Amino acid sequence: MKFFQFICTDATAEPYDAARDDIQEWVQTMEAKGVLLLGERLRPVEDATTVRIRNGQLLVTDGPFAETKEWVAGYGILECKNREEAVAACASHPMARFGQIELREFWDWSQGEGS
Repeated sequence: MKFFQFICTDATAEPYDAARDDIQEWVQTMEAKGVLLLGERLRPVEDATTVRIRNGQLLVTDGPFAETKEWVAGYGILECKNREEAVAACASHPMARFGQIELREFWDWSQGEGS
């Protein structure tokens, strides 16, 4: 099963601690297990561009679509046996402590387009 991680900041979380929060160590561990297929850190929200089409008109604006204190700082694509394994992988990620991780399973197109 493939899962997508939205790795997000969280203003209410514990502060970053370089001694405890070695993301490269997590990456190496998950790659060695064959769990992490791809992942990257993203540029800050100030560098974002939002693209929309409304009433046939292209709207391009600087910054994120929504005003929020939390923002997506990176992503990961995981290959896991099941949701429990994916949750465990996310729980061991340092951003689970000083940020937050939204986990979503990839859509299984063989099941059709329903919800």
